[in-house]
Amino acid sequence: PDSLAIAREGELTIGTIDEIQKLHIRTIPVGEHVRRICHQEQTRTFAICSLRNQPSAEESEMHFVHLLDDKNFSFLSTHPLDAFEYGCSIMSCSFTDDKNVYYCVGTSYVLPEENEPTKGRILVFLVEEGRLQLITEKETKGSVYSLNAFNGKLLAAINQKIQLYKWMLRDDGSRELQSECGHHGHILALYVQTRGDFIIVGDLMKSISLLIYKHEEGEIVERARDYNANWMTAVEILDDDTYLGADNCFNLFTVKKNSEATTDDERSRMEVVGEYHVGEFVNRFRHGSLVMRLPDSEIGQIPTVIFGTVDGVIGVIASLPQEQYAFLEKLQTRLRKVIKGVGGLSHEQWRSFNNDRRSAEAKSFVDGDLIESFLDLSRSKMEEISKAMDVQVEELCKRVEELTRIH
Repeated sequence: PDSLAIAREGELTIGTIDEIQKLHIRTIPVGEHVRRICHQEQTRTFAICSLRNQPSAEESEMHFVHLLDDKNFSFLSTHPLDAFEYGCSIMSCSFTDDKNVYYCVGTSYVLPEENEPTKGRILVFLVEEGRLQLITEKETKGSVYSLNAFNGKLLAAINQKIQLYKWMLRDDGSRELQSECGHHGHILALYVQTRGDFIIVGDLMKSISLLIYKHEEGEIVERARDYNANWMTAVEILDDDTYLGADNCFNLFTVKKNSEATTDDERSRMEVVGEYHVGEFVNRFRHGSLVMRLPDSEIGQIPTVIFGTVDGVIGVIASLPQEQYAFLEKLQTRLRKVIKGVGGLSHEQWRSFNNDRRSAEAKSFVDGDLIESFLDLSRSKMEEISKAMDVQVEELCKRVEELTRIH
């Protein structure tokens, strides 16, 4: 029942048909260069930061915050930014003791005479009747590269500093952002992610650092850092102890905090546990999935992170159980001997971590594209790998097909 039988000469195949999982692509003409985007579920809207080129005008670029309907992508409202003001970050959040949900936009004034921005703003908008209403603004001493909701407050990365703001009620009933505490010690704090009281910062040149917010003292302090000089392009938190980073040499890497260490010096150093050359300039990580996850399936329990690149690639990173990782790593080793790269390029060499200072073999990562290419092999090649691994061809196919359902 609920299966399909296919009879061929000398063979009878019985199988079920999976739900078709396809990525539907729809292009929305905006007429401007969209730099940031954020969704607000409560108002069913998107907010975007964009720029419009005007070659004939005195100012060659104009920057805007637009509000779009999330069903038909029609433009609902527009807020123009000041001259030379760029939208750098955007997010949707709510604050302690306030039932409203806001869009927060971080900006930077990119002035021709300045090498680095020395001024920016945090704009807080409320969506009312399909319009963007500016509730308050806060001037900053630098570019607001990142914004995060943090324990009912707002966490901002402003040039070299991490700054925490609380949402305050004025005597006249209006609202404002008030600085609570901050943390210095970065070259440029470009990327920030949070979990609970922990904050990870991706720096322009100083890799990843881990900060913690102490409620009682009302301060942010550094707990640990990766002392490698990686130029970061994106960061994400995989779990309480493991953090994912991408650098400008097209590598991915994972670091882990040494919670079990016995000395303060060891605890302050993150351990590099994974390295991999992805060959793409990754500029965004997000927890999520491109396919429907079935909660009762084993594959549905595997956590995934989606990444985007400057070339328009969308990829998936899955955190595999140790047993499954060990199995797939063994399969990958066998596939490398059977599948040769175009032009004789070594897969092992291509996936090796590589930057301006060192090269190292990939570790703690397996190449999903190579693994899935097993399904395209001839029967004889499959049997060759099956024999080497001492696993039946059917079992190999089953396990690789399960992997394809992650994306």
